Amino acid sequence: MSNFDSTKKRLADLLRDIVSGKIQLPDFQRGWVWKDEGIRALLVSIARAFPIGAVMLLESGGDTHFKVRPVEGLDRNSISPNEAEQLILDGQQRLTSLTQVLMLNQPVETRSATGKPLKRYYYIDIERALEGPEYYDEAIISVDAGLTVKENFGRDIKLDLSTREKEYENFYFPCNRILDVNEWEKGLVDYNRDQFFRYMEFRGKVIEAFQNYNVPIIELSKDNKKEAVCLVFEKVNTGGVPLSVFELVTATYAADNVNLRDEWYGNEQEGTEGIYRKLARQRLLRAVEQTDFLQGLTLLHTYEKRQKDLLEGRTGKQVTGVSAKREAVLSLPLHAYQNWKNKLVDGFWEAAKFLRRESFFSTNDLPYRTQLVPLATVLALLGDRWLQPGIYHKLACWYWCGVLGELYGGAVETRMALDLQDLLQWIDGGDQEPTTIRDANFQPGRLETLRARTSAAYKGINVLVQRQGAKDFFWNSTIRDLEETDWEERKLDIHHIFPKKWCEERRIPAGRYNSILNKTPISYKANRMIGGNAPSAYLKQLQQHEHVQLDDVGMDVILETHCIAPTFLRANDFESFMAARKRTLLTKIEAVMGKTIVLSDEAVPEDEADEDE
Repeated sequence: MSNFDSTKKRLADLLRDIVSGKIQLPDFQRGWVWKDEGIRALLVSIARAFPIGAVMLLESGGDTHFKVRPVEGLDRNSISPNEAEQLILDGQQRLTSLTQVLMLNQPVETRSATGKPLKRYYYIDIERALEGPEYYDEAIISVDAGLTVKENFGRDIKLDLSTREKEYENFYFPCNRILDVNEWEKGLVDYNRDQFFRYMEFRGKVIEAFQNYNVPIIELSKDNKKEAVCLVFEKVNTGGVPLSVFELVTATYAADNVNLRDEWYGNEQEGTEGIYRKLARQRLLRAVEQTDFLQGLTLLHTYEKRQKDLLEGRTGKQVTGVSAKREAVLSLPLHAYQNWKNKLVDGFWEAAKFLRRESFFSTNDLPYRTQLVPLATVLALLGDRWLQPGIYHKLACWYWCGVLGELYGGAVETRMALDLQDLLQWIDGGDQEPTTIRDANFQPGRLETLRARTSAAYKGINVLVQRQGAKDFFWNSTIRDLEETDWEERKLDIHHIFPKKWCEERRIPAGRYNSILNKTPISYKANRMIGGNAPSAYLKQLQQHEHVQLDDVGMDVILETHCIAPTFLRANDFESFMAARKRTLLTKIEAVMGKTIVLSDEAVPEDEADEDE
């Protein structure tokens, strides 16, 4: 049985159904935005019997349970949502324009070509229209809310249609009388019977074109699933602003009186905090987006359903697939949202605790926001178990493989679903490592090409240095200690070890000295003292500073926490320093990924741009 049908419907009948409330909008449709020139062009197309495109309507009811509203311009208080028999999926702007122009006795709220708000009525110059269809674009005009056209910067009235008699006198027909001409025609007969015969010619050529105009209609059955309807809407909504998954899900929950926006952002009047603010209390979670949270909920819901299907002995297509894809998010039922939302908030909080243990302290440190989603869902299901050393080690191995293998960029919904299942099985004693661990590979040459600080691997290696207890060159405190202060001079950033100026004077290529091998987290104060000096010089200056007061041995200990070989740095031996640091960093990368790094001759991808300080 087909879930859609195609037909035609008279424009007049279509607009009457809109005014009566039989046809309304799903609440995820955005506001009406057409401009004055677009409205006039639409009227010209209908007058000339040109096609204006098909309209897509959805039968209300069934699984497509959306909150609805009438089109702009209609009184929401006088039209009940229960009256809606069909919903407009495609054609909102055309139908809203035509409803306001042809059906309502009030000015149309539109905009000028430059976006300035306007209030307009629309008229047809009868004599100009009778000159032929090629003149319709000149004959159809708009006038201001006072029913006049002004010139000389609004000082002089060029055309006055403010009374019915002046409409007859100037021989202009109001467009809001096109579908109900009787009263206007009677008045014209009384005003000028001779003029009436000229009008009848206009009626036969122009007005009847509107009255007899048929609009192609695609009607979707209510049997279509909610996610299918949302996806269809997105495909046909090419002229409007794209809708997010959050907005579409918000519209479906609104029908059950659940305001998802208030759930996310909170409501000050009602004194509710909202999920976003709960998450934002953790600095690492301030970048979490609404879609991330919905994806996490969908993973938990589909995982729960899959486990239930397996327990019931279902097989093949009967078993629910774990998913975070758009279609699955759009079909997330309200009961699942309500069941899992608090547990997932807890999961994200636990994820922040895990990341701090791994020395991630701010959103700028995070290699991937997307990897937070499967991490939070796993922790939501594990509860406090993740603190057990064996489980913690497995989580850390998976996380670092995702980061250093650079596997959570782009479209990762499938990876999220696989990792959730694989991680839980592995944690519970399964032999097979998660997909991300198996897929992860770090090529040694990547260390020489990592230069963009937005790169996931770049961020990961920077944090990897910090988690080993790296101490600042000046403050002699660990990164963790410095992150807990607000002093401007203690703020950390990634800086050159061999200064840029020193390298350029020796004609070392920028691509080489800008790589992460020559970068490490240093405080603002330390970097100011380093300047453009040779390492041997700035180390001596640092050690002699009254606040530092360190001998060579003490400073060497600090350097080693940054995976820096002191001997080569003090000797200003750039090449030996780079080779030694590469070996040390690779050892640490192998340790966190839990796998041996294989040397290869494969080309290593370059970062898109070098990042100088």
